[in-house]
Formats: sequence, C-alpha cells, structure tokens
Amino acid sequence: MALGWYRTSEIDSRGWTCGYCGKAVGGNVGYHRDPSTDVVRVIYICPHCQNPTAFIASAGGVEQIPGPVCGHEVGGLPASVAALYGEVRRCVQCNAMTSAVLSMRKLLMHVAVEQGAEPNKSFVSYVDYLAENGWIPPNGREWVDALRKGGNEATHEIALADGDEAVQLLDFTEMLLKFVYELPARMRK
Repeated sequence: MALGWYRTSEIDSRGWTCGYCGKAVGGNVGYHRDPSTDVVRVIYICPHCQNPTAFIASAGGVEQIPGPVCGHEVGGLPASVAALYGEVRRCVQCNAMTSAVLSMRKLLMHVAVEQGAEPNKSFVSYVDYLAENGWIPPNGREWVDALRKGGNEATHEIALADGDEAVQLLDFTEMLLKFVYELPARMRK
C-alpha cells in the first residue's frame, strides 16, 4: 500500500507539477491501464501531497488532469481577494477561460473597494478609482483596459474567452495584486 493507496504498482517514472500542491515532483508509483492498449492512461500519486494525477492521451498529446495551477501565490491578500484570486487560478487550471476572465473583472472590483472605492458602482468607476489613486503601476492602465475589454466581451457577447488571453490577463492580475498587496506587506515587515 504505497503512499497510502491500495494496490498501486511501480510504473514508468515521470516528472510533473502537481495540480494539487503545486510542487514539481517525480514518481513511479500509481496505476496504469493494460499496456497492450495504445491509449495512454496512467495515474501517478504525488509523493508530496499523496493526491492522484491522471495522464490521458488526447488529440493534442498527453493531457494532465488536474493540470498545474496557473499563476503564483500572492502574499498579503485580504480574504475576499484571496478567495477570488484562487477561483481565477483554478478556472484557468481547468480551462474555464470565460469564467476566469469574468472572475478577474470581479476581482478588480473587489480590489478597488478594498482600497476605498465606494461599493455598488460601475466597473469603469472602479478602474478610474484605482488609476486616480495610484494603485495601477505606471503604464498599467493599458493592462486594466485589456481586462476591462476581455471582461466586457465575456459578459456582453456570445464569444468565449481565448485561453492565451485569459492567461495573459491572469499574469497582469497577479502583478497588480503584488503591487497593491504583497509588496506593501513585505515593506511593513
């Protein structure tokens, strides 16, 4: 009973970034499908957190489920902002890109209110508040505009959000959160 799992076996070694704990790990303990089939279906057990990760053949190669979480942890976040940021990261992780873009828009609203903006206003008023009060870094207005446009399309149009665009918006969101919360929290230490 390796790693607490019943009837695991030794399988080919593989390295991956665990979708649960986020650690870069490697292992050779898990479950595999009959090797005589041409379909890759293997489940590895993370040696760090002991959660299962499946590797399954798909049209584009081998898909990892769950995939690695996108983005990075950000320190110093208030609870509501941390919760929303976690939702965004998990949406991108499972390819729910439209949900991720909509959540990033909502996250920006929460950040503005956390920084003193009046609640229940329009999205553009929150963007303006962040810009006018120095919460958007120099040349960052373009980033916020991209988030606004992506959120508008996801909200008001029938089109689905693009994966590359969602990942790029996640990168911006992470940088904004570091600028607004993490760096000031570090300076206070």
